Amino acid sequence: MPKKILSIVIPMFNEAKTIGDVLRRLFALSISGYEIEIIVVDDGSTDDTKKILVPYLNKIKYLEHTKNLGKGSALRTAFANLHAQSELTIVQDADLEYSPEEISTLVSCIDGAHLYSAVYGSRNISRTACLRRRARGYSHYVLGAWLLTSITNLFFHSKLTDSYTCYKLIRTPLLKSLNLQSSGFEIEMEITAKLLKSGTKIAEVPISYHPRSFKEGKKIRARDALKGFITLIVIVLGRK
Repeated sequence: MPKKILSIVIPMFNEAKTIGDVLRRLFALSISGYEIEIIVVDDGSTDDTKKILVPYLNKIKYLEHTKNLGKGSALRTAFANLHAQSELTIVQDADLEYSPEEISTLVSCIDGAHLYSAVYGSRNISRTACLRRRARGYSHYVLGAWLLTSITNLFFHSKLTDSYTCYKLIRTPLLKSLNLQSSGFEIEMEITAKLLKSGTKIAEVPISYHPRSFKEGKKIRARDALKGFITLIVIVLGRK
C-alpha cells in the first residue's frame, strides 16, 4: 500500500542559527504510514539562512520571497505548493520553540480519531509548558493568547485551550478550502476561526514549549494579538 503524504511547512525569516537543527530533526522523523514532504519558505532573509540550506536543497521544496512579507504570506505560498496527494499538513516554526519529535503525537491522534479533521498541539494543557512561558517574562503574551482563545470559544461554542498554537495538523483538502488571506501572525487566528466556523471538530493534545527571548529572535509582538482579534471579529461577521 502506498504511503500517505504528510506535508511539513517551515516559514522562516533570518533563522540561520536554528534552521539546520530543525531540518536534521525533521529528517530523523519516522511516522508509520507516511512519507514526509518538507516545504521551506524563506521570507526574505538577510542573514546566512540560505547558505545553511544549501546541503538540504535536494531533499526539500525550497520557495523564496525576495522581501519579508510576513508569516501569513509565507504560509500561503507554501500551501499553494503542497504535493497534489498531500493528506495532512502541519507548520513547523524554524526557531525550535516547538519540538519536531512531537509531530508524531498529533498524527497518531488524527489517525486514531476519524471524527477530527484537525488536531492542535496545545501549550496550555501542560503545566510545565505554561510555567516556561511565564518564566521567560511572557505573562502578558500568555494572557493575550488566553483572552483570544476565550473569545474564540465564546463565539463558536468551542472548548479550545490554545487557538494560537503553531502546531495545527489539518487534513490538507480542508486546509486548502479555507481561502486564507492574512499576511502576518494573525493567520493563526484566521485558520482557527475559519475551521470552527465551518463546523470542523478540533482535537487538542499536550505539547512541550521552549520559548525564546526577543534577543534570541522572537518576532511576534503585542500588536499581533490586536490584529488577531480584528481578524476574528471580521470572520465572525462574515466579511473574510
